[in-house]
Amino acid sequence: MTIKETIEADLKIAMLAGEKDRVTTLRGLKSSILYAEVAAGKREEGLEEQAVVSLMQKEAKKRQESADLYSQGGNAEKADSELAEKAIIEAYLPEQLSEKEVTKLVDEAIAKLGQPTPQQMGQVIGAVKAASKGNADGALIAKLVKERLTA
Repeated sequence: MTIKETIEADLKIAMLAGEKDRVTTLRGLKSSILYAEVAAGKREEGLEEQAVVSLMQKEAKKRQESADLYSQGGNAEKADSELAEKAIIEAYLPEQLSEKEVTKLVDEAIAKLGQPTPQQMGQVIGAVKAASKGNADGALIAKLVKERLTA
């Protein structure tokens, strides 16, 4: 079962159970996926699973950024709401790699490229993202690559 199909099934269950917040979040995700499918001209066949995972990661990141801004503004209730939505979204994402596993991928990418300079950071980050198949946090990858190349 694809992520999209799982979301649609869970949406029906949440509607029947009367879980208003969950229904709202899942409808938003379903809408985002549909919008991306239409934009890519793939409404009938649907997006590839990796594209859906990428889209979901972006949605989770948006929720985290919103929660951070609400926290800075002193609105803890809205921040908690955003974090609750993020948790719902993350339940549909594949498990993220640990920092140790990402560090190993960074080291392997650096070894493949020889002795890259800090100006080649983008190439290293790209190689690590490809190797992790979307299962690693982009900010963590960037931080680790920067540490390795500037050390």
